[in-house]
Amino acid sequence: MLLTATSMIALLAAADVDGGAVAPLPASSIDTSARELVTVKGERQSGYLPTTSSSAKIDAPLRDIPQSIAVISEDVLRDQRALSIQDAVKNVPGVGLSSGDGQRDQVFIRGFTAIGDQYVDGFRDDGLYFRDLSNVETLEVVKGPAAVLYGRGSSGGIINRVTKKPDRDITAFTVTGGSFDDKRGEIDLGRSDLGYGVGFRVTGAWEDSDSFRDQQFLHRVAISPSLMLGRGSDTTLLLQADYLRDRRLTDFGIPAINGRPVDVPRNRYYGAANAKQADVSQAEVLSQTAVVEHRFSDSLSLRNGFRHYNYSLNRHNTNSTAVNTAAQTVSLSHGGVLRDEDGWSNQLELTQKLELLGTHHSLLYGWEQSNQGKDAVTLKSTVVAVTNIFNPVLPVIDNANFTAASASNTNRFTTTGLYVQDLVDIGYGIKAMVGVRHDDFHQKTTQRIAGQPNLARTDSNWSPRAGLVYQPDTMQSYYLSWSRSYQPSGETFALAATNADLAPEKTENKEFGAKYSLLDNRLSIQAAAYDLRRTNIKGTDPITQKVIPVGVQRTQGVEISAALDLPNDFRAMLGYSYMDGKVTQSATPSFVGKRATLTPEHSFNAFLTKTLFTDYGIGAGLNYVGDRWADPANTTILPSYVTMDAMGWADFGVMRLQVNLYNLTNEGYIVSGHGTSALLNVPGAPRSVLVTARVKL
Repeated sequence: MLLTATSMIALLAAADVDGGAVAPLPASSIDTSARELVTVKGERQSGYLPTTSSSAKIDAPLRDIPQSIAVISEDVLRDQRALSIQDAVKNVPGVGLSSGDGQRDQVFIRGFTAIGDQYVDGFRDDGLYFRDLSNVETLEVVKGPAAVLYGRGSSGGIINRVTKKPDRDITAFTVTGGSFDDKRGEIDLGRSDLGYGVGFRVTGAWEDSDSFRDQQFLHRVAISPSLMLGRGSDTTLLLQADYLRDRRLTDFGIPAINGRPVDVPRNRYYGAANAKQADVSQAEVLSQTAVVEHRFSDSLSLRNGFRHYNYSLNRHNTNSTAVNTAAQTVSLSHGGVLRDEDGWSNQLELTQKLELLGTHHSLLYGWEQSNQGKDAVTLKSTVVAVTNIFNPVLPVIDNANFTAASASNTNRFTTTGLYVQDLVDIGYGIKAMVGVRHDDFHQKTTQRIAGQPNLARTDSNWSPRAGLVYQPDTMQSYYLSWSRSYQPSGETFALAATNADLAPEKTENKEFGAKYSLLDNRLSIQAAAYDLRRTNIKGTDPITQKVIPVGVQRTQGVEISAALDLPNDFRAMLGYSYMDGKVTQSATPSFVGKRATLTPEHSFNAFLTKTLFTDYGIGAGLNYVGDRWADPANTTILPSYVTMDAMGWADFGVMRLQVNLYNLTNEGYIVSGHGTSALLNVPGAPRSVLVTARVKL
């Protein structure tokens, strides 16, 4: 729904002020001590040390936000040659990796799955696919519940991709090649001002790669054009489109036996013998975005953003479903999923700066309306082979023989959300951030298989947050915060007879943190301690076999991260996370005390680069991930691992030549698991190399 005159007038009326009590914040009263840290929301940030984040939806430095936020900049993505969400988030402490059924980006944040918590420029992007980073400026990971601004979900946090905009003149071509016949090309063409406030940008990527995994392949095309109208004026219009086609092997990884992933070569594939025809996932995504912004004055502006998307998935897969330990055999089953989604979201937001009784306010009023239709067919999974687990004989599969559906439904998700947030500068180094959102979330599942019931429910939820910040000087910032979010029964999937009558689960986060800006704002340090609890988790009563809301999972942890940016000299990123995640209450008594899946107790990351003689540089990285449980019952452990990377670059005029070396010690490890099954564990890549040439004219 586009902005209507009625809705604009209503919000402006709600923001109208009584001249006797409240007045717009005069320019002379604005605190200028932080001006160097504040940039226009969405403006490009370079280096390893971004100072702002768009996740709070207001222009404010990170030190003012009472929440742990990690920002992975464009320079980090370039230097590491990160090509996926998984590549990027290994820089973020507190994030665990999931295999995502071999078809999608999926992570665990602070011990909780974030399967539906993907965003792009603040819009929900919960399609189940692998994103491309060719159009990504920065990647933001917000830790803890974020429902106050984003609505349902976000137990452990969200991931927000900030896209490239027509904000600079650029002509760049990039070509990458490397191990396993990796081939990728990228373009980035843009002009910030063609006259009359008009600018454009087009990014794109093409990739055709194999893999260290038997039969694995990836074919991908992405293109993202954007157009800016009115730059430099009070009213601007940004138009964007994004198209992605991704075709790859659906790789569920290797099974486990006796509590450990099976000891086989890391290239061993457990699927169809003709996997390139039978075990394939193809996703296609097309989106369009229009954002209108109008600045009434220095203290009042209005933004309306509209995004429409269409997503389709055709997935077929063969994977391990059972292991006979005594016989040392594994059962392989074949099935698939077909998805077709279409949806839109409209966000109307008014930002206002006020002075009230000696305090300064940065206010955000918001209204969001969204509608998603999700058509899903689950193909019946059938056992196609029982074979030796150490030396499997793979079956030949014809997908034409697997068309029967075990589930077929259409799902409609409708959201109406109203929210308000206020960042208050009280004075004396004290600031507060408070906010609340109310959502009406309606779910409807219509079945296409006879005998299965149609289901619907509507949830009305409040999502509050409150935080207090103390800044004794411009270098130190300490905060306390509390926030809450909700997770409805369906959330991103169909309702079922077992959960349609159950109220949403609730997640609550309590956090204490500190943020430091040192060395003339060249060194940033963040530290946080938190207690995160999700209650009313659904479980099956072992006596009645009914699904009931009795589960509780909590994570208590500590995170420390640092970023150093000395331009043309030395840059570094470091992070450490301790997470104690476990189930404290469950309908299944044996689950009580079990640790959260895919959640290492300890993890550490470091990445450092050094410029040599202006036009040359070297870098190195290290990642340590502790033991993780592969399944909720804690039957299988994924062992800890350490990987080391290195890189070097040289600038030759308009060309930059870069070499990235990964897993220097050729460590054998499991990079990700499934999260609910012990039998779907994906091996990490062996020693490999990527060579990249980038021409920037």
